Amino acid sequence: MAEVQVRHGDCPYTILVLARAGARMSTAPFWESDRHRIAGLRRGDVVQVTGTVGVYRERCQLQVESLRLVPEEEANWEEILPSVGPVAASWEQLDRWRAEVTAPRLRAVLALFYGDARFRARYERCPASPAGHHAALGGLLLHTVEVAGLASELARRFPAADPDLLLAGALLHDIGKLEAYHWRRGFGTTVAGHAIGHVVLGALMLERAVRRAPAPPCTESELLLLQHLVLSHHGRLDFGAPVVPMTLEAELLHHADLASARGAAMDEALRDSANFPDAAPVSARGVWQLDHRKLWRSGSDWGRSGAIGDAAVAPSGDGPA
Repeated sequence: MAEVQVRHGDCPYTILVLARAGARMSTAPFWESDRHRIAGLRRGDVVQVTGTVGVYRERCQLQVESLRLVPEEEANWEEILPSVGPVAASWEQLDRWRAEVTAPRLRAVLALFYGDARFRARYERCPASPAGHHAALGGLLLHTVEVAGLASELARRFPAADPDLLLAGALLHDIGKLEAYHWRRGFGTTVAGHAIGHVVLGALMLERAVRRAPAPPCTESELLLLQHLVLSHHGRLDFGAPVVPMTLEAELLHHADLASARGAAMDEALRDSANFPDAAPVSARGVWQLDHRKLWRSGSDWGRSGAIGDAAVAPSGDGPA
């Protein structure tokens, strides 16, 4: 269960937002006379529900007929939570990039994390966000591979940048999310995530790992360079960066991270039919993940089919091609 929305006022009611593998649907209101049916339910509970789907204000809602709380130990979280699917290909690409790093000390720092089986087991399940871009089991790994790929392309465009350092920054920039997020009983933010945030947590994780190493894997100034990449990757103070990018590698990393996050958010929002009632080309409302902008399902085959004029135009996303 994704949310329990309680509405107060003259006629108080409660709405449950149900979620399974990324799909979401709200229930019809539970009025005060029905509150006993949902007493004690909370966000993250697993429920078995039957009912009838109807439409209210252009949105589907479920009129609940029966509801049963499923014990946590009986829940199949792999089916309930959204997932990116198999992650073997992502690991193969990431490890290939690690092997191509020519700087020995950068390879040694990366190995502190990606050479640790326990780190890898958690990293491949962590979401990249609880409710934004790449909010899925394996989302953090997928996002990391996207950022590393974009960073590698940018390094080729800007020869003055150190490609090994930029790649290392891409692979390390979001490690703090392992301590900032949890993925049990749904996705959420830990106390440390609320109190400090994943950016600072990542810089602290990096320092602890380097200090714990039997032999120093890098110099103090090199550790500072890597921490700067982690701390500045959001680009702006009002975007949650404690410091702004001060090196070419930090600037390029910020844009690679932003492109992956915004691109994924835009792609997911355009594919979500709930944003486009009655197959409208423009979303009914702004999407919060994208600064509350309205979105346009535009598209054309650009003459590939031989058609000319408006008949060639078709919406993108999950509409007809």
